[in-house]
Amino acid sequence: MKERVLITGASGFVGYHLIEAALNAGLEVHGAIRRSSDVSHLSGLDVQFVYPDYSDAAKLQKDLEEGQYNYIIHAAGVTRAKNEAEYNKINAGYTDMLAQAASAAKIPLSKFVFISSLAAMGPTFYEDTQPITELSEARPVTNYGKSKLLAERYLAERKELPLVVLRPTAVYGPREKDIYIMFKTLKSGLEPYIGTKGQWLSFIYAKDLANVAIRSLAIPGDHIAYNISDGNIYARYELANLTKKILGKKTLKFHVPLGVVKALSGILELTASKGKTPVLNNEKLAELTAENWNCSIEKLKKDMGYVPAYDLKKGLEETLQWYQSNNWL
Repeated sequence: MKERVLITGASGFVGYHLIEAALNAGLEVHGAIRRSSDVSHLSGLDVQFVYPDYSDAAKLQKDLEEGQYNYIIHAAGVTRAKNEAEYNKINAGYTDMLAQAASAAKIPLSKFVFISSLAAMGPTFYEDTQPITELSEARPVTNYGKSKLLAERYLAERKELPLVVLRPTAVYGPREKDIYIMFKTLKSGLEPYIGTKGQWLSFIYAKDLANVAIRSLAIPGDHIAYNISDGNIYARYELANLTKKILGKKTLKFHVPLGVVKALSGILELTASKGKTPVLNNEKLAELTAENWNCSIEKLKKDMGYVPAYDLKKGLEETLQWYQSNNWL
């Protein structure tokens, strides 16, 4: 009989790759989604859908007991919200509700994996030579990062939970929609940057992240956190340079003053439709202009024998080919 995993946020970008990795590992997959979610891209995958109510711990407990899950991978959350309260409600409050239900439920739960974010730790300064480690002081610079850190702190209080926290840096790959905007811009022949300061960036390919999540289901020990990247650090122009080379494009490179972009993001937020958050907003701006996202993966290598299958060049080649084959580019 197959072991059963519940993957929340199953209809999302990361959720898709988690489902693929779980199926490849021979697990029976249940995907937690909203009833309004578009799951057309999951139609070819052997996944059963469930519709949890994260605001009701008692009902969640009942749902979990009906599912009898061996594992839970919690990837549901929001990356764009109107305010700090909304981020905290969904990213932290709903996570706590699920953890509460998982702790109380009579199920054979071996691991609860929380997909957090390196944003919970926050960036360092450009001149810093030491990478962000799991023991670094957390200094998130966005409400998104703060909500993920709050979720981690809620989970830490549930000592009975067989917890693993994963903190991926910027995740890219097929079906991703934010970095994808830059790919479209580069293909159009434009290469814009915010300000002129140097930056150090890190990335993780979605398939590598998903494989780490599945491998973490079997590691011994509980209440462990791991930062995740491909193990490299990239200067601010490297993503564009590799993309242009792969696409065979030449671009017009230009730098927009930070003050101008701040003013634009403010206008976009003020004029956004009710309930909508624009792609360019003050939250995103703080993340995009952060100086240094270099993180260490030594703990992950030691505990799981982690060897990233993709560096940025290899990941971009596969990603851009997928975008082109599926008429995204």
